[in-house]
Amino acid sequence: MKGYQKALTLASTALMMTSLQGCAGMPHSRGSDVAQVEAGNLPLVREIDERFQSFQVGFSHLTGGETWKSYDELPAGAAEKDGFAAIREKRLPTDLANPRLRTLTKALAPLYVRYGGTTANSVYFHDSDAPPPAKPPKGFTVLLTRDAWKGAIDFAKAVDAKILTSFTNSDGVRDASHAWTPKMAAPWLAYTRSVGGEIYAAELFNEPNAPEPPRIPKGHSPEEFARDFATFRAFMAKAAPDVKIVGPGTAKLGVSGVASLESVTSEMYASATPKPKFDIISYHFYPALAERCAPATSPFGIGSDKALTEEWLARPSKELQQQKALRDRFAPGAPIWLTETGGAACGGLRWQPTFLDTFRYVDTMSRTAKEGLDAMFTHALVSGSNGFIDEKTFEPNASYWAGLLWRRLMGTRVLDAGPEQPGLHLYAHCQRGTPGGVTILALNLGESSKTLQVGSPADVYALTSPELQSNTVLLNGKALALTANDELPAIAPARLEGRQATLAPTSVNFITLPKAGNPNCR
Repeated sequence: MKGYQKALTLASTALMMTSLQGCAGMPHSRGSDVAQVEAGNLPLVREIDERFQSFQVGFSHLTGGETWKSYDELPAGAAEKDGFAAIREKRLPTDLANPRLRTLTKALAPLYVRYGGTTANSVYFHDSDAPPPAKPPKGFTVLLTRDAWKGAIDFAKAVDAKILTSFTNSDGVRDASHAWTPKMAAPWLAYTRSVGGEIYAAELFNEPNAPEPPRIPKGHSPEEFARDFATFRAFMAKAAPDVKIVGPGTAKLGVSGVASLESVTSEMYASATPKPKFDIISYHFYPALAERCAPATSPFGIGSDKALTEEWLARPSKELQQQKALRDRFAPGAPIWLTETGGAACGGLRWQPTFLDTFRYVDTMSRTAKEGLDAMFTHALVSGSNGFIDEKTFEPNASYWAGLLWRRLMGTRVLDAGPEQPGLHLYAHCQRGTPGGVTILALNLGESSKTLQVGSPADVYALTSPELQSNTVLLNGKALALTANDELPAIAPARLEGRQATLAPTSVNFITLPKAGNPNCR
């Protein structure tokens, strides 16, 4: 995205520090480049889960299997020419004991980790310490060993994560009438208990409306879902009564025209007979298809030139409103979890690891937290082009740093900072760990600086980058990177002694006001 002004490289030039008097009232605009907010008066909207910011670790990281081919190795038009197999490649299991990976993940805790994804639908759990067979039995596609699952449990414990998982649903666990049985789920749960593990929540399986051969060749109709879900719920009530039951977990896109995802809706699954009972309503949402599956210029794709547009950033809202209506009808009062999301389906955007995608990431979290979501699971914690952390180097990708600041600064109480303004999105939460304090998240999406007036002295954490499609992230002008010992760098703010801050062009700004005195934050 050439043409954007270079990010400011020194904190003294990134922020203007002047004094204002009498800043009062609700958030409002004072011109296209000036906004004002009185943090002490912001009303409370709602409270979110402490583990709102959560992540998926795909089952292929535990078992090995298929993953999305990197863009560097992907010939143009591969999917159109050679089909689905042309955009996939083999993956080895991931070392979840890696110290760098654990350090980076622990810094985001507490969180939920979802062990799921398409691979989870056809897992064969090898419930033995003997060597596993050379290949999975008929009806399964991958092998999960005891050691691999224990590694997943140990990882969750080490990083203060509660586990959400789905269970095998392929032909290998179905009886003569093709009904689901707990053939894999039963020994899986028993082994989990035997090693001191705990599953907090469970889904029947991954995306019943999104068929992918050979795991669910024809998808899963609402009638089949309801029948199997009743069996699943009865089994879990006896085998693991404390586990939350999550569903229906359907896949949705932010663009229309993909018939396989639109012909069967979440409502059809929730209203089928016998009526499923959900403790938590879940869904998957991707705002577009990645270039592996659709050209960026197609109606289903998205180009980097649209990454900061209002239309693109608003796409998650429409689906969340539909899920809220579904929840209110079929599971009143239940939490709503977005259990899989990212920049685009089909393995992520080409530019997802760069600073450019940070705006979508924090804007999606902020707007959905305000609008009614209780937890958001990003796909993926560690992966290739769609990973929060790079799976080859275990280095943080650009969005990681905004996620770290979110965890440290944004509390569970969401405040109303007013509606989004074109080019300037303002969100606010009670400041984490500071009674009465407020954190404002200000996203300057434009190419020119903007001024934000606040009601009390503040600390500013301004994230910028020398190039939007770069992995380099600057905090108040200084590049963020792990130390030589793989420790996180010092995360220090710039002190705003006055009450006016200049937001650099295309910047993500966390502004904490510890003396705001907001009564909703005490």
